[in-house]
Amino acid sequence: MTPANENKPQASAGKCPVCGKPMQVEYRPFCSKRCADVDLNRWLTGGYAIPAVEDDEDRDEGDREA
Repeated sequence: MTPANENKPQASAGKCPVCGKPMQVEYRPFCSKRCADVDLNRWLTGGYAIPAVEDDEDRDEGDREA
């Protein structure tokens, strides 16, 4: 015999990085498919991009403009 709760996703330690609700094992590290989709959308639209700023010090001598 198997318990009725065996197929139900269990809450695990940790919080969803999108909304802060308890994480669900099925959608790890998120709490739901919705939050997983929100995170995927942020990646695909560049929401997690780190802006790059070039300094003159970072360029090689051959890369400098005349």
